[in-house]
Parts: sequence; C-alpha cells; structure tokens
Amino acid sequence: MNIPVMNFRAAKFSVSAPSLKHCPDDIGAEIAFVGRSNAGKSSAINSLTGIKGLARTSKTPGRTQHINFFTIEPHKKLVDLPGYGFAKVSKEIKRKWDHHLMEYLRFRKCLIGLVLMVDIRHIMLDYDKEMLIWAKSVSLPVHILLTKSDKLSRMKCKETQFNVDQQLQLMDPEGIIFSSQVFSARKKIGAEVLQRILSLWFDDLSDDI
Repeated sequence: MNIPVMNFRAAKFSVSAPSLKHCPDDIGAEIAFVGRSNAGKSSAINSLTGIKGLARTSKTPGRTQHINFFTIEPHKKLVDLPGYGFAKVSKEIKRKWDHHLMEYLRFRKCLIGLVLMVDIRHIMLDYDKEMLIWAKSVSLPVHILLTKSDKLSRMKCKETQFNVDQQLQLMDPEGIIFSSQVFSARKKIGAEVLQRILSLWFDDLSDDI
C-alpha cells in the first residue's frame, strides 16, 4: 500500500520548551530528532521540510538547548531535542540538558518514534548504543540517519551502512524497531526516503489521533 507523503513544507515553528512541563499538551503524535550535539539534527529537519532556517543551525555544537516543536499538521509535530555528548558547556549545564532530554523521552506519551542522528564517520558510539537499547526496551521505533555522508565516498557509505545494519540486526532480529539510511543535508541526499518513512509512522497512528 502506498502511503501519501505528507506536506513537510507546511511545517511551522511552534514553541521552544526549556523542560517537559513547558511542552505543549501531550496529545497527537510526535517524532523526535535526537543525537550527539554535532550530528546535524537541525540541518536534517531543515532538509526534510525543505525550509531553510526552520530549525536553528550553528557551527557550535550544543546550540539546541531547548525542546523545539514544529507543527506539520494539527496534532502532528517534529521535535528537535537537545544534543547529548560533546558540547562546549559546563558539566552542570550538560547534566541539566541530559535530564530534560531523558525526561521528555520517558514521559512524553505522544512520542511515536525517534530519528537518531549518527555521524557516518563515527558510528555507534556509547551514547548512541545506549539510546538504541533504551528504545528497544520500550518498543519505540528508531530510524537512524547516517549523516554527513558527503564526507565519504559512495562505496564507503554503503560499507558503513552494511556494518550498521548488521549491528542493528543483532539487537533487533525481526527488523521491527530499527532501520537506517545514508543521509546528507548539505548534498540533499536521503530527504525523500526520510519523508516516506516519517509519513508512514504518522499514518500508522492516524486512527488513534
């Protein structure tokens, strides 16, 4: 069955929440972008929607400090989460970000899936593996974007994705929870594939919204 691709260009910034209690009402369906601070979450959202500057980007890792919501359709949102791992901030601030991030992931009832950003040159680091283990424990689908693929040759990208998929198969033998793709916001590689996958996720929940 062919699922119509949503009009992601209709996405509009909704609200920037410093913590879970400041988030919009917990209704509808949300897909959150998560990953290390320098993995390119905001760039991926801009590439997905085709709207330059929709999500703030910066050359400084850790710029996304709040939970940022973008509405595509009524009760259907994309969420840009604070990055984890490397960021040029104090340990106290980093702990605060991690707390708000995990609070959202654990308690946000309308969260239906994660897009996990992984730099294709530095795959499956500890934080990323921990995120996958947690997602599987709660049966939350995760689609991995192997970002910055323009930094490697096409052959190397295929080899890396093959290695990632092998690791995912060990964690998810039935292939129900995890999937992956090569992606580059800079070269506009993979945006259409991502649109189809997220449209399918939102469509699967349409009857419950």
